[in-house]
Amino acid sequence: MTILEVRNLNLGFMCECGFRQALFDVSFSLEKGKMHALVGESGCGKTISAMSILQLLPKTAKITGGDILFKGENLLKQRNLRDIRGSKIALIPQDPMTSLNPLYTVGNQLLEVIKIHHNLKGDEAYKKAVEALDAVQIPCARERMKAYPHEFSGGMKQRAIIAMALACNAEVLIADEPTTALDVTIQAQIMNLLDEIKRTKQTSILLITHDLALVGENSDYISVMYAGRIVETAPANEFFDKPNHPYSNALLRSLPSNKGLKLETIQGQPPTIMQNISGCRFHPRCSECMEICTQKVPPLDNVGINHFSACFCN
Repeated sequence: MTILEVRNLNLGFMCECGFRQALFDVSFSLEKGKMHALVGESGCGKTISAMSILQLLPKTAKITGGDILFKGENLLKQRNLRDIRGSKIALIPQDPMTSLNPLYTVGNQLLEVIKIHHNLKGDEAYKKAVEALDAVQIPCARERMKAYPHEFSGGMKQRAIIAMALACNAEVLIADEPTTALDVTIQAQIMNLLDEIKRTKQTSILLITHDLALVGENSDYISVMYAGRIVETAPANEFFDKPNHPYSNALLRSLPSNKGLKLETIQGQPPTIMQNISGCRFHPRCSECMEICTQKVPPLDNVGINHFSACFCN
């Protein structure tokens, strides 16, 4: 069952030189109890696509078209999303080091979330907060309620933030590069935790990352973004077995392997929103570029079961 669907989302920013479009007809969906990964290079539009869901956008940003449906309800037509944010769709921010207020204990910050979204007080709220910390495997949860953020490691800070989402029983988690600032061992622990939450609570997770290694082990579906467009969407297994788009192939070839193969790089740089590129926005860096690629934008066509790719080479 589809719980969240983004359809033909278009967004831009007002700059000194005028309005510049950053997202072009972005579409993807999130199934209940599944993890959908948005992957791509930095600056491709992953985070701004996710922030559009909760409309946590800078003042210069403007959504110019599209729909964002949560359980059939169009969030872009809602004037007040306070009942949705946190309680139904929760955000796990990118940097756990700066996401917690250093002046308050972790327990106080967790209790504040519970009081706002569940209207619980006293012992009942405290019990739910301790249960949330236990659920994310923070040892001695009752004692840790009294700790300040600087007394937590990076991994424990990230767990505390995930606990805030769990305490509200959110149906959708938006995890914005939740492992970027963590070492490899802690990364694996956080991803295992998210996977357990997905399986046991049937929580839907939108994972934003540039780490394809994490994606391969944990995600059910993958959407690849490049310069503000979705260029390929597929079930995770099929994506790694039969990647279709040249950009997807280039990303996979740039991964380190244990087969002694030379590490490949993608030549050139991703375009900025200031650059006007006709046709396929990847064509200046594409080794399979044809004349039509420089003139027309390829549509996202079906190339397999639930597998879509935007390339004229199909």
